[in-house]
Amino acid sequence: MAKELTPRSENYSQWYQDLVIKADLAENSAVRGCMVIKPYGYAIWERMQAELDRMFKETGHVNAYFPLFIPKSFFSKEADHVEGFAKECAVVTHYRLKNDEEKGGVVVDPDAKLEEELIVRPTSETIIWNTYRNWIQSHRDLPLLINQWANVVRWEMRTRLFLRTAEFLWQEGHTAHATKEEAIEETVKMINVYADFAENFMALPVIKGHKTENERFAGALDTYTIEALMQDGKALQSGTSHFLGQNFAKAFDVKFTNKEGREEYVWATSWGVSTLLMGALIMAHSDDNGLVLPPKLAPIQVVIVPIYKKVEQLETISRKVNEIVDELKAKGISVKFDDSDNKKPGWKFAEYELKGVPVRLAVGPRDLENGTVEVARRDTLEKNVVSMEGIADYIQNLLNEIQLSIYNKAFEFRAQKTTKVDTWDEFKEVLQNKGGFVSAHWDGTPETEDLIKSKTKATVRCIPLQNEQEEGVCVYSGKPSKQRVLFAVAY
Repeated sequence: MAKELTPRSENYSQWYQDLVIKADLAENSAVRGCMVIKPYGYAIWERMQAELDRMFKETGHVNAYFPLFIPKSFFSKEADHVEGFAKECAVVTHYRLKNDEEKGGVVVDPDAKLEEELIVRPTSETIIWNTYRNWIQSHRDLPLLINQWANVVRWEMRTRLFLRTAEFLWQEGHTAHATKEEAIEETVKMINVYADFAENFMALPVIKGHKTENERFAGALDTYTIEALMQDGKALQSGTSHFLGQNFAKAFDVKFTNKEGREEYVWATSWGVSTLLMGALIMAHSDDNGLVLPPKLAPIQVVIVPIYKKVEQLETISRKVNEIVDELKAKGISVKFDDSDNKKPGWKFAEYELKGVPVRLAVGPRDLENGTVEVARRDTLEKNVVSMEGIADYIQNLLNEIQLSIYNKAFEFRAQKTTKVDTWDEFKEVLQNKGGFVSAHWDGTPETEDLIKSKTKATVRCIPLQNEQEEGVCVYSGKPSKQRVLFAVAY
């Protein structure tokens, strides 16, 4: 069958690539480093977007939209920020093309050079803070809680669909506050929103923590992260929330008059997740048969395939199936009745398995006689024959069970792949042979972190929140350490 995937055990990277393409999620585009997100892939992203958008609005945020282009001079205003993004920026230098009289086709018109180059946004802090200067005058204008759904460009040469592309989709929240405490509270609140979304919708267990100075967002005083583990034992940063202090307010002169009538700089946060979450969803749960989607994010939660030989049989089956469809839809379950006659049932079964549809029902003439239906669940591939009586309730419970089962499987995998080590030899051995998260002491210096990375490719993924304090010595330098941190090789 053309749909066969490279097994994960043979080549995990190729398995991922095969799956994204064969499950019709995305493909490479004519523009190097950019992807086309296909309708099925985009439908999953829309489900994610809808849930996150609801969660943002429930926490008091509103959506706005800012320009794609940022004047180059804006990037000069916050030194750490520009240094962090300088190598990834796409730059617009001209605003017009003209016909090439000699060779045909078109060329850039040399007379149409921009007075100031424009950067295609890699992230929007600079353009947004320049705007906030006009919006914020008084403490009454605060807090300002704004989110934007957008595309960004970070010039990448080594790309992988969803995980690393030159252009990707994301949301970025940018908030302004009167006090440091409020801004930190917001930063923590949003990392908790991301963790809630990852665990309850993506069925993805995550560890919340602080990034080290080396791994922090460019221009942030503190970065909070959620880290997840993929099936190949590599970590994936799945969402970040940044406490920006007053860096951007000072760079763009954003002040407010406080309740006592004194002028102060505002305090800032930014936070974001991207289509990278699609990669996380695929890599954390899927298997050698295709996608495994948590029901809460599956575009089609239930598919019904009729089994018949004659057209009359299909008509009889369809009458019964349409009743089931109505019952499921009444419970808010998304369902597809695939009565197309150009593909055999076996082909349809394989196709919906590949696409990760959580529940598949098969109904044939014998089922109608017996008042039963065959139910197959995608996560475990188990099949059961179930009575049609009360089928909608049964499926609703089954979808909840599948959601939980997918989470528990990922949670158990992470537990099994998290190892405490106390020596450098153990550290190297675990990374090489077992992978996953390594819980180890670190002396807290960027130099040691760099040396560990150069020797093993592993970085400190996070210093977990509520980390227990425990005296020890750094696995690499032997210097004193007050707590363990989580290391891993990451995407």
